[in-house]
Amino acid sequence: MSQTRKQNSSNGETKPRTSFVNKFFRGSKLTSSKTGSRKETNDIETTDFQPSNDAKETTTLDTAKPLTPDTASGSRMEKSEHLPPQLGPTAVDQSLDLNNRGLTPGDVRAVVAMLPLLPDLETLDISWNDFVGGTLRSITQQMHLVSKLKILRLGSCRLTTDDVRALGEALEAIPELEELSLSWNSRVGGNLPLILQKFQKGSRIHTLELVDCDLTSEDGTFVGDLLPMMQNLEVLDLSINRNIGASLNSIAQGLRSTSNLKVLKLHSCGLSQDSVRLLDAAFRYLCELKNLDLSCNKELGGGFEDSSAQLAALEHLEVLDLHQCSLTAADVASLTQVIPLLSRLQELDLSANRKMGSSSENLLSRLRFLPALRSLLVNGCALESETFTALASVIQAGHLAKLQKLDLSYNDSICDAGWAIFCQNVGFLKELSELDISLRPSTSRDCGRWFRHLLHAVAKLSKITEIGLKRWILPTSQEEELEHFQQDHRGSIHFDLGEGQ
Repeated sequence: MSQTRKQNSSNGETKPRTSFVNKFFRGSKLTSSKTGSRKETNDIETTDFQPSNDAKETTTLDTAKPLTPDTASGSRMEKSEHLPPQLGPTAVDQSLDLNNRGLTPGDVRAVVAMLPLLPDLETLDISWNDFVGGTLRSITQQMHLVSKLKILRLGSCRLTTDDVRALGEALEAIPELEELSLSWNSRVGGNLPLILQKFQKGSRIHTLELVDCDLTSEDGTFVGDLLPMMQNLEVLDLSINRNIGASLNSIAQGLRSTSNLKVLKLHSCGLSQDSVRLLDAAFRYLCELKNLDLSCNKELGGGFEDSSAQLAALEHLEVLDLHQCSLTAADVASLTQVIPLLSRLQELDLSANRKMGSSSENLLSRLRFLPALRSLLVNGCALESETFTALASVIQAGHLAKLQKLDLSYNDSICDAGWAIFCQNVGFLKELSELDISLRPSTSRDCGRWFRHLLHAVAKLSKITEIGLKRWILPTSQEEELEHFQQDHRGSIHFDLGEGQ
């Protein structure tokens, strides 16, 4: 994820590079901690380490000057001119965000020099910087100078084994740490105890993210043993670690001691049918859980047949993701009894479970018991026309009044009559903003007369902005209808017909 740096050249010569430290301090607004502490926001959602676009500099940099504590202090009153927009008015002496800046080893040394000047630092994010790998020890040796650090993000930094060891040694120097993100660092796998071994009972950690870290089954066992010592844990993301399924027994046991957990993500972790039984036994202890992601565990299919009763104990659950889990008809029958009891559910993803098609009619008809549902994704589920009929009784009755996103794409077996029933009722979804009924890439079909019903229905929806219709072929008459519709609505709705249409 490294970025290519742009160089300004004149007459074949490269413009001298401005000192990183001077650039940062001179173009930053540093607010003294004495003027009042910044309001803290503890986000229970997992952090998304997606690279951000480079901000364009609008002001020419001054000639670089040597940095001293006095000049740094004096710059605290200057306005932010060169920092990217995502930093906004954040006080840099409390939050240092260098996420995806293409840092060089020289920049890392500059960060090290900067830390002694930031004793009130609470957030340090140097994620998505490849050259951090192999240099982390120089930063961790200064951690005792930023002992108030609460958030440390090191996602995708190509950490080495030595970096991992150095981090483990340094964590003891930041006892107030609340969030640790080490995702997308493969060397964490097999070395996790080196990092977390000094976590003690009473740890303040509330967010631990270890996505795609190549964790071993031994690492999974270690996590399970560690969880009882993390009483404040709210977010645990172990996704894309395919070997920890073998140690889920230990993890599930540890989860029984994390009663404050709000987010549990085990996406693509090699879970099996037995995993459902182990997790189900732990659910009764997770009464505060709001987000559960078990998606992309293809061996999970069949596990819900006899082991889903405790899922109903998650009365605060708002997000349930079971896409691509090879759910069987028996799984769907079991979930049909449980999901309607999750009255606070806002997002439900059952996509890419092709065996559930013929058995999903009862499940979708019981969505009437989920009044808070805002997102329903059932793409690629081999749904049948009877299923659509059940969904259209529910919609017409107004039970899905808060639904904002509906994805029914890749259900190519629905006949025109089924689409017509659905399109005649979609107008009742007054809050709908996104609708996708696209066909699979390998399929194409002519639109039926239901297309006119669709246009008539969405004309009543004031919030809809996006309709996916990929691979549906519009005859000339329907193309004209769509063109007139777009003119009448000033193009406020984007109809995605795919390339070439």
